[in-house]
Amino acid sequence: MYAVIFDMDGVIFDTENLGRYAWRQAAPFFGIDNIDEVYSKIIGTKYERGLEILRENFGADFPAEDFRKKAGTFVREVLETKIPIKPFVPELLTFLKENGIKTALASSTKYEIVLRELKQEGLIDYFDVIIGGDLVTRSKPEPDIFLKAINDLGQKAENCFIVEDSYNGIRAAYAAGAKPVMVPDIVQPDEEMKAKCHKIFANLGEVMEYLGNELALP
Repeated sequence: MYAVIFDMDGVIFDTENLGRYAWRQAAPFFGIDNIDEVYSKIIGTKYERGLEILRENFGADFPAEDFRKKAGTFVREVLETKIPIKPFVPELLTFLKENGIKTALASSTKYEIVLRELKQEGLIDYFDVIIGGDLVTRSKPEPDIFLKAINDLGQKAENCFIVEDSYNGIRAAYAAGAKPVMVPDIVQPDEEMKAKCHKIFANLGEVMEYLGNELALP
């Protein structure tokens, strides 16, 4: 039996673009003008690794936590009403559930935040396993979070499709021995991604069509 594992930000929720917007809004307060390049490096990583990347790019004494708190104020202004959902999410999750395909959500975001956001948008019951970044030791691109998801699903890695949008996520899925499926969001696939991906699709609607054919689902 096969299973499908999803990243959350940039795959289920359209929050990568929101995050980039928030970082752009916060950047002038800290005298930064090249924030997009740095933001692309933190996509798919845990919060702590994001702080390290900020300091690696802007100096060891850069107030990374203050910067992320400032960016967070801009994010919350948007999320107070509704978290934007990526196209075809309800259709794909319903399709998998109706056909008995086990699913997991494996996000670098903290577990309690993952639960809260899934509940808020009525998506939590679609997932058999939910894992936050604080439940594993190493962040993507290390495979820890996906190895845990595979284990908790009771599956073999080679029977798991992992849907990701980021380079770090695809690297982690590949390292886990699973089938990485990329649906690009902010960052488009380069030659490394093309080599590591099992498949690349423009949206989740294409993923649903592919899985239906690949798994011979009605």
